[in-house]
Amino acid sequence: MRQTRFYKSTNFWLFLLVAIPFWLCLIYVFNVETNFRWFREHLLSYLYLALLLPVLEEIVFRGFIQEQLSKVFDNRRLGMLSYANIATSVIFCALHFFYHHPVWAALVFIPSLIFGYCKDQYKTLIAPIILHVFYNAGYFLIFGVGIE
Repeated sequence: MRQTRFYKSTNFWLFLLVAIPFWLCLIYVFNVETNFRWFREHLLSYLYLALLLPVLEEIVFRGFIQEQLSKVFDNRRLGMLSYANIATSVIFCALHFFYHHPVWAALVFIPSLIFGYCKDQYKTLIAPIILHVFYNAGYFLIFGVGIE
C-alpha cells in the first residue's frame, strides 16, 4: 500500500487549521490585548521559540524517543494512537511543567499527540515539524510568553 503524502492529507490540513480557532478562543477567554511591540524588540527570541525550538523538540521527541518506544511497544496501538506516541506525549508534556504554568503544560499534551500521530501516519518528521512550528509561531506571536 502506498503511503499518503502528508501535504495531500485532509487530516494534516485540519490539524494545521485547528490552531486558529483555538488561538481565538484563548484570546477571548484570557482577554488578551495583542501588542506586537515586543515582536520587533525580541525578534531573535521569537525566532528561537517559534522556529528553532520546535524543530529540535521534534527531532528529539518524535525522531528519537517515539521511534525507540515504537520498537519497545512493538507498534501496538490504542485506537488511532500508538503506545509510543502516547508515552512520548506524556514525557513531552511532563517536561513542559518545568517552565510553563501547570494549565499550559497540561494543554501541550493534545498537540503532542497530534504531532506523534502525524509522525506515525506519514513516516516523516516534516509534518510534525511544520505543525509544531505553526502552533508555536501563532502562540508566541499572540501571547509573547517567555519573551517579555
